Amino acid sequence: MEQTEIRKVRASIHQQCGNRVKIQQDLGRNKVDIQEGIIQQAYPSVFTVLIDDEFEQNPPQLLSFTYTDVITKDIRMQLC
Repeated sequence: MEQTEIRKVRASIHQQCGNRVKIQQDLGRNKVDIQEGIIQQAYPSVFTVLIDDEFEQNPPQLLSFTYTDVITKDIRMQLC
């Protein structure tokens, strides 16, 4: 994994701060979790996404992911 690849992903996510995204997270053994949220902050090593279920009574969650999660496709992100 090259540093230039991580820099590109970091810059792309930093530009998308405040936008709504759909996150597909690979949980292993053919299990996938799909959630929608808003990218809150982009830090040097991680970025955070605020998940707020409008239809369920769950409280908002703040999830953090690393940029290598995106590169290794442990998570997939799509703008909504």
